[in-house]
Amino acid sequence: MRLAIATDAWLPQVNGVVRTLAATVTELDRRGYEVELITPAQFTTLPLPGYSSIDVAIAPRFTVRRTLNAFAPDVVHIPTEGPIGWAARNWCLSHGVPHTTAFHTRFPDYVAARTGISADRLWPIFRRFHKHSRAVLAATPSLENELISRGIGKVRRWTRGIDHWLFRAEGALHPAMVDLPRPLLLNVGRVSREKNLEAFLALDVPGTKVVVGSGPDEEMLRRKYPHVHFLGMLAGEELASAYRTADCFVFPSLTDTFGLVVIEALACGVPVAAFPISGPLDIIGLSGRGADSDFPARIGSCDARLDSAIAVAQQSDRRAAAVFAQRFSWEHATDQFLAALTDALAGSSTQSGAKPQFAE
Repeated sequence: MRLAIATDAWLPQVNGVVRTLAATVTELDRRGYEVELITPAQFTTLPLPGYSSIDVAIAPRFTVRRTLNAFAPDVVHIPTEGPIGWAARNWCLSHGVPHTTAFHTRFPDYVAARTGISADRLWPIFRRFHKHSRAVLAATPSLENELISRGIGKVRRWTRGIDHWLFRAEGALHPAMVDLPRPLLLNVGRVSREKNLEAFLALDVPGTKVVVGSGPDEEMLRRKYPHVHFLGMLAGEELASAYRTADCFVFPSLTDTFGLVVIEALACGVPVAAFPISGPLDIIGLSGRGADSDFPARIGSCDARLDSAIAVAQQSDRRAAAVFAQRFSWEHATDQFLAALTDALAGSSTQSGAKPQFAE
């Protein structure tokens, strides 16, 4: 299988999409697959308005076409609905090459959060983007159901994994956190409006709030919440030590489709408090004992009142949280990814006599 991945999100960006793709590419390489990456690094770019750390490719159509023509992939995976994603999609349609897509990010909700434009006005664009995909990969059952309800079909599961050698319950604690008044309430992620951080930072709850990450709202939130400890970007063992030091991981986002940070926190033995939305519900479950009803111990809490979720989550079993997180692996996630691509190729072979489709 000659696989091309055309993505608008790639290193040095730090987000769940990039981490998922990087881990998947590493696993594919370990298994001996030939993968061609098309990323913003190959193009002239401009910073995305409001996100200076995210570069967007300018007029990528010609380079995308040239790269795909030269590589001649059997199948193309397109995980983002940006300029590179649209260019790759149109090449696939014009050349009759099967492609798969993924729904990593609720861009309609992100745009709505930052502009006030109704998300419902944007969904037709996304339906068109995914319309001819042989498989639309989604991380959770609730996201699958949501996409189907939005008119996006051929949805397949593609879960997420953890680097268990890094995110583990045993290990050093973070020196900047150990002496802070407890309980330590931690959030990790992009510091931006769509992450709904103020729902966490504005809470009047016991303990110390700690935020790891950076983003366009960081300076504003530092000024507005001077008692919150902002540690900036952390990675590797330093990030893992911050997780381990916390008493509760607080995930206030209403727009994430999964939340890699949720399972990283659990793997480090930290219970999670979140709103009852897609992602946290699919991991923690409404009971707080994991989405699988056979898991016996509490690992967190989902509640429409975040302060209540925090209070309940702190009663969880830290050891159980780490055990539960062991079920998430990049090996299993990559098996799902490859199964979707294999089926896409099988569908292509049954249609070998059909004329190539063309972009609308």
